[in-house]
Amino acid sequence: MAFSIIFIVLLCFSCKKESNSLRNTESDLIMKINAVQEQVMAQGNMTEEEEQVLLSLCSIVSHDDGLATYTTDNSIILKDVEIAPVYNGCEDLSMEETKECFNNKVPIFIKREFNLSVSKDLNLSEPKQVAAFFIINENGNLTGMKVRDSEVTVQAEILRVLRKMPVMKPATHNGESVSVLCSIIITYGNEVEVEVVYIPERPD
Repeated sequence: MAFSIIFIVLLCFSCKKESNSLRNTESDLIMKINAVQEQVMAQGNMTEEEEQVLLSLCSIVSHDDGLATYTTDNSIILKDVEIAPVYNGCEDLSMEETKECFNNKVPIFIKREFNLSVSKDLNLSEPKQVAAFFIINENGNLTGMKVRDSEVTVQAEILRVLRKMPVMKPATHNGESVSVLCSIIITYGNEVEVEVVYIPERPD
């Protein structure tokens, strides 16, 4: 099992590298991953768990939105920006109220969209935590997503949810729209809790 997963991981990331260099479309990459899946299944040694890992890897590498391909150097850390991004329903508030509204709305959205069965299926003896990062750019779009080390299925689910985050009115600083780096802590197990935090360092 471990060998099969390592084999799948290497092939998937090999496909990602090739996709980036040749600018293949998302469908091309998914077709390659599906081909790997068919090859492994044809050998008759893929378990349901391995198949789920492969599907999760497909979800992770089929979008070119990681911090590895989007620099955070020009992004202001959320705590340092004058006016936070304006989430839907947070309009016409003071600067502090806008930030507090953002801090409340983002966790609510993630908890609502997160498929709880993903973390429940891990049968964890106690809840675990993972840090996730994303950028809300100067157009209000979410990009530059990264999830720190956690189970592959959890990483894929967090990325899936973040990709569904609605477009917001961008943050402003010195009267101009700016890109901001946001960070959250997700606690997962039989329940999911989300907290917007201000992690001082930029993610690797």
